[in-house]
Amino acid sequence: MTATSPGSASPSAAPPGFAYGLTLPGVPSSAGVARAVVRSVLRAHGLDRHALPAQLAVTELIATTARLGPGEDVHLFLRHREDALRLLLWDQHPRHRDPEDEGRCAERRRRSLWLLAAVVDDWGGEWGTVEARPPHRGTKSWVVLPR
Repeated sequence: MTATSPGSASPSAAPPGFAYGLTLPGVPSSAGVARAVVRSVLRAHGLDRHALPAQLAVTELIATTARLGPGEDVHLFLRHREDALRLLLWDQHPRHRDPEDEGRCAERRRRSLWLLAAVVDDWGGEWGTVEARPPHRGTKSWVVLPR
């Protein structure tokens, strides 16, 4: 057994895992709603330290999605497990038939997420995008922020 000083958290006092999901319209104003939800969830679970990078991440992901697929629903998932915060944004932006158009679109997405990349890197996390698997369509963008 490990002794702790009064008022200090024991190693087993880490917040339990959680998972939340939210569907938003693919419009720029959804970024503000997502920021508020993320801030509230993290505060409720004692993970305030993740609030700024997580809020920036959802803002950047939703802003990019709103430009690439305006008006299409986006699905935001927020999960804490294995001592890391995970964000997933699934948008409905359809795959392009022409491979060159698809490449240009993927490059536009990567370029627009430069700020996200910098913050996630600074936190020692990781991020990426993948095409949604059939029968679904669209793109899944994810961020992992370690403890």
